[in-house]
Amino acid sequence: QVQLEESGGGLVQAGGSLRLSCAASGRAFSLYVMGWFRQAPGQEREFVATINWSGLMTYYADSVKDRFTISRDNTKSTVYLQMNSLKPEDTAVYYCAASSGSFSGSAYRGGHYDYWGQGTQVTVSS
Repeated sequence: QVQLEESGGGLVQAGGSLRLSCAASGRAFSLYVMGWFRQAPGQEREFVATINWSGLMTYYADSVKDRFTISRDNTKSTVYLQMNSLKPEDTAVYYCAASSGSFSGSAYRGGHYDYWGQGTQVTVSS
């Protein structure tokens, strides 16, 4: 069992930056593939980024590539999402998720993940 808690959301102007954190409690954080997803009002949840257990492999949605960076610190059981050059269309509730599965082609799918946090709101004003 893994419990996830996101933090770091807030209101920022377009072009600004935020860093989200997701602290995990429970067993064997370093064995989990971690991901970030987001959901805007009236829209379906969408994949943002994922990272393998070591942090050496990452994958991003095209909409955030070159602007967002996912990283992890296994000593702190925490995964991060550094978001730069934010746009109003990045406004959403951001969720972190943990998967006991492999870092594979399905890691961009929500169904690949076993545990989810409660989410943190990110609002980007124009």
